[in-house]
Amino acid sequence: MQEYFEIGQIVNTSGLKGVVKVNPFTDDISKFEDLKKVFVEKNKQLTEYEIEEVRYSKNQVLIKFKEINSIEDAEKLKNSYIKILRKDEKKLPEDTYYIVDLIGIEVFLENNTYIGTIIDVFQTGSNDVYIIKREEKSDLLIPAIKDVVKKVDIENKKMIVNLIEGLE
Repeated sequence: MQEYFEIGQIVNTSGLKGVVKVNPFTDDISKFEDLKKVFVEKNKQLTEYEIEEVRYSKNQVLIKFKEINSIEDAEKLKNSYIKILRKDEKKLPEDTYYIVDLIGIEVFLENNTYIGTIIDVFQTGSNDVYIIKREEKSDLLIPAIKDVVKKVDIENKKMIVNLIEGLE
């Protein structure tokens, strides 16, 4: 499993004092307020930064790092990714999974017939939809609902599903 989670991308600066604009990759952007430190990945190198202040502007998060005090220093972080350690993330409720853990999972029917591999997940509001890459067939979209998804085994990267009528 991944040691770090990407929670956003620094896309620009804001003002002259080193504030960065972040596009969040999380459902709940208020989680940035709970963070004291984060890692910024630039050129495949992680650097730890202490968060001094968090604000919001539309759907973006404005972050002031203690170590960044000028627009010039903030500009150097553009297009880099903000990460946190997996162990620092809150525990998820039962039957809830991180998308990063679902990507690459092999999907099988209840009779152990291989269907394909999850290549992406998109959120519809009411439930997630898993995109399954199949061999020599078009991708299959299945809803992440209890009638369809019977078992998820993150450790063994395996999912058991029941394809209800209309899904194949």
